[in-house]
Amino acid sequence: MEILAPISGRIVPLSEVSDEVFASGMAGEGAAIVPSESGEVVAPVTGRLVKLFEGGHAFGIETDGGVEMIVHIGIDTIEMRGAAFEKIATEGDQVEAGQPIVSFDLDRITDAGYDPVTPVVITNAEEHPVGNVGTGEARAGNFLFEAAT
Repeated sequence: MEILAPISGRIVPLSEVSDEVFASGMAGEGAAIVPSESGEVVAPVTGRLVKLFEGGHAFGIETDGGVEMIVHIGIDTIEMRGAAFEKIATEGDQVEAGQPIVSFDLDRITDAGYDPVTPVVITNAEEHPVGNVGTGEARAGNFLFEAAT
């Protein structure tokens, strides 16, 4: 199954993310994107929006095939209490790959001193291993990596 990039920017390995939970693989497998611009964060897969955090900084989607994933916009951005984020979708929604979930203001995140790197992680990768991770630049809605189904 193809996992799409939720934002545009430079793809980096999870091991380079400054948060140990993501860098160590404790949260799961995937990739991260250093955003190049403010804008909408889109659903990387079609599925149910099982969690949309109050501040809008992160969300979780589960596909019909049981792939569970999280997109976390920035590191420690929960502390911003939604200041740089606006929810577009609603928790519980059925969403299509490429559908906008939240919008974010990159300048507000970086001006507040937060790392904007955005991990895209399959949280049940033991059942759905990740492979063929892209490199270089990603465009929102284009291929990022694969997850086995």
